[in-house]
Amino acid sequence: MATEAGVQPAPVATGARRRRNSTASAIGYVFVSLYALLALAFGVLPALYAVILAFTTGDGAFAGFDNFGKVIADFRFGPAVVHVALYLLVWLIALTVFVVVLSLVVHAIRVRWLSTAFRFVFYLPGALAGASSVLLWLFVLDPTASPVSGILHALGFSSFVQVISPANLPVIFAIIAFWTGAGGWIVIMYGALNNISNDVMEAARIDGANALQIALRIQLPMLRKWISYMAVMSLAAGTQLFVEPQLLSQASNAVVPNSYSLNQLAYQYAFQQNDFNGAAAISILLLVVALALSAVFVTRGGLFEKD
Repeated sequence: MATEAGVQPAPVATGARRRRNSTASAIGYVFVSLYALLALAFGVLPALYAVILAFTTGDGAFAGFDNFGKVIADFRFGPAVVHVALYLLVWLIALTVFVVVLSLVVHAIRVRWLSTAFRFVFYLPGALAGASSVLLWLFVLDPTASPVSGILHALGFSSFVQVISPANLPVIFAIIAFWTGAGGWIVIMYGALNNISNDVMEAARIDGANALQIALRIQLPMLRKWISYMAVMSLAAGTQLFVEPQLLSQASNAVVPNSYSLNQLAYQYAFQQNDFNGAAAISILLLVVALALSAVFVTRGGLFEKD
C-alpha cells in the first residue's frame, strides 16, 4: 500500500502539467495565428499584388522588365537612390554606435532610480508619431524660432532654407530618426545586457578586467545578435523614408524636392502620374535591396545561430 500510495500522485501531477502545457501551447497558437493573418492580409498579399503590377501593363498585359527599365531610366531615380543610401549609411552607423554606447552606460549605472529615469527619458520621444515628430523638428531646425538657435547660428545657419538644404538632409533625417527610434532600442539592449550571466561578469572582474575590457570582450560579443536584429529592422524602416522629406517639401515650398526618396518617387508615379505599375516596380526594387542587405546582416550577425 505504501508503494502504491507513493507512486499514485505522479501520474496526477504529470497529467496536470500536460494540461497546463497544452493550454499554454493553445494560447500561443492563438497569438501566432492572429499575427499570421495580419501579416498575410497586409504584408504577403499586397507584396504579391505589387509583383503582379510590376510585371504587367495598365491593361494587364505582361510587360516583362519594362516597368523596371522605365523607372530606372527616370532622371529622378538615381538621385533618390543616392539620398536614401546616404541617409541609411549615416543613420545605421549612428544608431549602432550610440545605442550600444548609451545602453552600456545606462546598464553600468548602479543607482536603480537613476537608471530607470534615463531609460524613460530615452524612450519618451518614441511616444510621438512620426508626423508629429517631424512637425516638432520644423521648429527646432528654424534658427528664428528654435530653442537651439544659438547652435544653428554658430554653425553658420541664419534661415530655415539654409538648414534644410539637400546636402544637409541625410544628417538631419538621421538625427530625427535617431531621436524618435533610439530610445526603444536602448531599452531592448539594456534588457539583453541584463541577460548576461553575473557569473561571467564577476569572473572577468576577478581576472582583472576593467569596464572597457568587459564591454569590448564580453558584452559586445554577446550583443551581436541583438545588434544584427536592430540593423535589420532599422534597415527595413529606413528604406521606407517618406514622411520626413514629404513634410519638409511642403514646409519649404519645394526646396526639398517631392521626389527626394524612393518612396516619394513611387508616390509620384502612383498618384501624380497614375502609373501604379511603375510605382510597384520601385517598391519591388526596394524590397529586393532590403532583403539582400538584411541577409548580409543576418548571416554576419549570426542572428539564427544557437548559442
